[in-house]
Amino acid sequence: MATTDAEAGRDLGERFRRWLRERHLPVTRQRDLVALAVFTGGRHLSVDAIQRLLRDQGHKIGLATIYRSLEVLVESGLVRQLDFGEGFKRWEAKRQGTPHGHLVCSRCSVVTEFSTDRFERILPLVADEHGFLLKSHRVEIHGLCRACRDAEVGVLARAGRPGG
Repeated sequence: MATTDAEAGRDLGERFRRWLRERHLPVTRQRDLVALAVFTGGRHLSVDAIQRLLRDQGHKIGLATIYRSLEVLVESGLVRQLDFGEGFKRWEAKRQGTPHGHLVCSRCSVVTEFSTDRFERILPLVADEHGFLLKSHRVEIHGLCRACRDAEVGVLARAGRPGG
């Protein structure tokens, strides 16, 4: 039976608490809340989005505490920090499963994950062609999402009409 995002988030939360205890680091309510926000709050969250999510749940946690908690989460290996060149960073849980890339809209900043077996199969071939030992990879494709492309086409169509 497939696990739900909530179950996966709880599992990652328990792994994080265990990781903290093994290193004799404090298991605090704030760290736990930030971790659960990242593990269950959706993908590619900014610090502002994490703070807003926690505030909407009735928790008041300062930005400095969120940043410190995120540093520890990255150190634990359960969370990855992403920089899509937007002027701020985002975070996502490292989930088991298929590796994925990111499609980043340069207009509205929407990030869409994609995964394809063909892509994953070609990466080792490309590395091998160049005598390179592939250890990891990160794929980001920057451009316009469908909604922004459609909006742009609409603007161009209206501009081309007489009287428009």
